[in-house]
Amino acid sequence: MAAYAFGWRGLDGTPGEVSGETSGGKGVRQALAVLGAEAVGAPGQAGVPAAVAVELVHVFSLLHDDIMDGDQVRRGRPSVWKAYGTGPAVLAGDALFALALETLASAPAGPAGLRMLSTALGDLVRGQADDLLFASRPWSGERRVRPVEYRTMAERKTGALLGCAMALGALLGGASPATAGALDRAGRHLGTAFQVTDDVLGMWGDPAVTGKPVHSDLRERKKTLPLLLALDCPGPAAGRLAALLETTGDPALAVALVDRTGARARCLAEARRHLTAAETVLADLPLKAGTVRELRELSKFLAHRVA
Repeated sequence: MAAYAFGWRGLDGTPGEVSGETSGGKGVRQALAVLGAEAVGAPGQAGVPAAVAVELVHVFSLLHDDIMDGDQVRRGRPSVWKAYGTGPAVLAGDALFALALETLASAPAGPAGLRMLSTALGDLVRGQADDLLFASRPWSGERRVRPVEYRTMAERKTGALLGCAMALGALLGGASPATAGALDRAGRHLGTAFQVTDDVLGMWGDPAVTGKPVHSDLRERKKTLPLLLALDCPGPAAGRLAALLETTGDPALAVALVDRTGARARCLAEARRHLTAAETVLADLPLKAGTVRELRELSKFLAHRVA
C-alpha cells in the first residue's frame, strides 16, 4: 500500500513505469530538505534523512486526509482507502509515520530533530482539524470563516511541513537553532503561498494540466481563500455569492461572482506577499549564495505553478 501511495507500484503490487503525475508529486519537501543542508554549507547528502522523514510524514497525512475528506482519487489513481479499504489505509499511514520517526532517531540531529518534526506534525494536525471544522460553519453571518482564520489554517496545514523540511535539513547540516528557526519561518511562508496558489488553481486552473475536475473545490463545498475574500467584499456580488453557496448552486455562476469581486487578483497578490516574506528571511541569513538562488527559483515555482 505504501509503494502504491508513492506511485512505485500498481494496485496489485507489481512494479512498473509510473507517470510523473503519480510518482510522488512535485518533490518539493525533499528538495527543501536537501537545499536546507546545502544552504548552511553542508553537502546535500546531509539533508537526506530529513527529506525522507518529512516525505514519509507528508504521505502519511495524505492517506489520512483522503479518508477524512472522502477523496476517491489521488494523483490520477484511486486513493489508498478507495483501493484497499479504510482500515488498511489508516494502518498504512500509521506505519509511514513510524518509519519517519525511526529515520530521524538514527540521524545526527537526535532529539532536536524529533522535536522539530513533532512540532510540525502538531501544527499540521491542528490545521487539518481547522479545515474540517470550517466545513460545518455557514457561508455568511457572524459564524462564517474569516480570511484571517484561513491564513492560520493554511500556514499550519501546508506551511508547517515545508518549514520543517528546510529547517530540519539545515539542522542536520550543522545549523544553529536560530538559523534553523528562521528557515522554518521562510518555509511556512512558502507553504502558505503554495496553498493559496492551489486554491486559485482549484477554481481557475485548466483540468487538463492540474489533473483535477473543473471547479472540484466548489463542488466539494470547500472554503477556499478566493471564496472567503469574495464574501468579505462589499457590494451585491458577495451577497449573491453567499446565497448561492448556501444552496447547491451552479459552480460556474459562483466563479463568475468571485471574479466580479476581484478576489482572484487579491489571492495572487497574497501569494506574492508570502513569497517576498520568505525571500526577506533568506536574505537576512548567512547562507550560501548559490543555494539561496536555488531556493528562490523553487519558491517562484511554488507560487507561480500551473499544476
